[in-house]
Formats: sequence, structure tokens, C-alpha cells
Amino acid sequence: MLAWGSLALAVAESICVAAVGLSGVRVLIGMSSLIAATAGGPARGFHREALRIPFLVAGTVGALLSLLLLWNEERLRRNPSAAWRMQPLTKAQRRRRAFNFWAAILTLLLVAAEVITHPWFHHEL
Repeated sequence: MLAWGSLALAVAESICVAAVGLSGVRVLIGMSSLIAATAGGPARGFHREALRIPFLVAGTVGALLSLLLLWNEERLRRNPSAAWRMQPLTKAQRRRRAFNFWAAILTLLLVAAEVITHPWFHHEL
């Protein structure tokens, strides 16, 4: 559940990255005025600093917490004192763990992409 929330926050912030990525396509089809209006100058509206920074922090904290919980669960399963009661994971449990892991990694990658590219295109620190 935590992975979904972290991923949702990172996706919300990756809108900037997507807009920048689509900028090249827009140029190719002659929509340079739209690019000038959206990719230049300070960020406004939904993408302003007062919303962007808390979303990035919450997404990062949630992703790191998901990874920590997955690591701790695996550590507890590998504990020798738990060997006698440890049962193999079901297919659904393995899928859920894999999804949580990759959602957290994707969240961290999206946050990193946003943190790196935002100053380039919005001329802000």
C-alpha cells in the first residue's frame, strides 16, 4: 500500500519530466509556442515549489520506507531462529513483493529525474 502512495506522488511530479520529454515532439510538429509557454521561466500552478518539494519528499520517504520494510521482512525470514516455522512464499506474495520493490525503485528514479531536470528547464534552484 505504501508503494502505491509513493509511486503516485512520484508520478504526479514526473509530469514536468514528461512535458520536457514531449517538448521535442512538439517542436517537430510545429508547436513551439506551446513549449515557450510551458517549459520556460519559473514553474507556476501545480508545479510551484510549495507543492513540488513536499510531494518529492513524501514520495522519497515512502519509497525508502517500502524498501526498508522489504529488507526487514527478508532479514527476519532469513533469521536462523525462524527457520523451523518459515514457509515458502506463495506466487501472489512473491508478485506483491516484486511489485513493491520495483515501484519503490521507479519512484526513486522519477524523483531523481525531477530533481535533476527541473532546474534546467525552469531556471530555478
